[in-house]
Amino acid sequence: MTRHHQVVIIGGGTAGISVAARLHNLAPELDVAIVEPSQVHYYQPLWTLVGGGEFARDVTARPEADYIPSGHTWICDAVEGFEPEQKRVLLREGEPVEYEQLVVCAGIQLNWSAIEGLEDAIGTGGLCSNYSYDTVAYTWECISSFRGGRAVFTAPATAIKCGGAPQKIMWLAEENFRRRGLRDDAEVSFANAGARIFGVHKYRIALERLAVERKIVTRFGHNLVGVDPGKKIARFLTGEETVELDYDMMHVTPPQSAPSFIADSPLADEAGWVEVDKYSTQHTRFADVFSLGDCSSLPCAKTGAAVRKQAPVTVANLLAHRGGQPLEAAYDGYSSCPLVTGVGQVMLAEFDYDGNPCESFPFDQARPRYSMYALKAYGLPELYWNGMLRGRM
Repeated sequence: MTRHHQVVIIGGGTAGISVAARLHNLAPELDVAIVEPSQVHYYQPLWTLVGGGEFARDVTARPEADYIPSGHTWICDAVEGFEPEQKRVLLREGEPVEYEQLVVCAGIQLNWSAIEGLEDAIGTGGLCSNYSYDTVAYTWECISSFRGGRAVFTAPATAIKCGGAPQKIMWLAEENFRRRGLRDDAEVSFANAGARIFGVHKYRIALERLAVERKIVTRFGHNLVGVDPGKKIARFLTGEETVELDYDMMHVTPPQSAPSFIADSPLADEAGWVEVDKYSTQHTRFADVFSLGDCSSLPCAKTGAAVRKQAPVTVANLLAHRGGQPLEAAYDGYSSCPLVTGVGQVMLAEFDYDGNPCESFPFDQARPRYSMYALKAYGLPELYWNGMLRGRM
């Protein structure tokens, strides 16, 4: 048996609900189904401030059901695979779902097991991470109980959601250590698999200056590949060599990839992402498939701010495609990263595909400001829950 819907959306996260809400507002007559197995919707950008002790974890979670647009069908199931030639989605438990158009926005996969020894140890023994609702509260426990030694903050070689997040928690931790008089006895180390602290020149220069001022030890080209939680030793691959670093606490950003059910499907490119045109978000081989957000091949930062600009483009082009019209909406690669550099301090990085700053405010956003912190901590969550997820942004 097979069920049928005109538009099927894979994923009920930021991208999926944003697209669903816009479709509901612009074309309420459409039969739309959302495939999403989770009962809870998370506002993940706030996890940095949860890990930094500024917010309780619970404020980032709300019932998924509250954000399914009225009239849309919620299929609470997981995807097993895609058959795009037959316009069919295979589900883990339910019958296959056929579609006229498919929107794939299933997020990104956290690969804890890619780091030897980490999966069973994360959340214990000073190994923490803001990248999971289950572990984020432990980050603050590690920071607040730190008494000196070496605090390591890692960033992997893979693409990750919110590329600035690995260092945001580092700045918050360093400030906490300094305020408690621990900096003389503490090394704060940024072990980054990349070659620089940030990819966009304007903000990179400001962050490099800040790292010198706050005596951050930067270890570029260091990719975490293993941990020995008993000995508190981390192993990093640096080129063809492996080096070991002891730690007293370590915040780990896990390697990430497209979900396996996408990477192993006909929709994927060679790297495993849904293969789409970077301007239209339409699939390059299957015209009735669109993709946006973290699981897509769009060569931009994987952030909610990027999705805010991608969703209107996807919806406009999907509706144009249904009507036999040209796909005229175009995404320019805009993304934003509110770089938290301390409590009450944010450097708001905004940029496009080419790394050009695309700033929204009439001042230098490479300078940390309280106003930008207030935007991140209080303004953006409200805009997310009440604007973006309602199709009003």
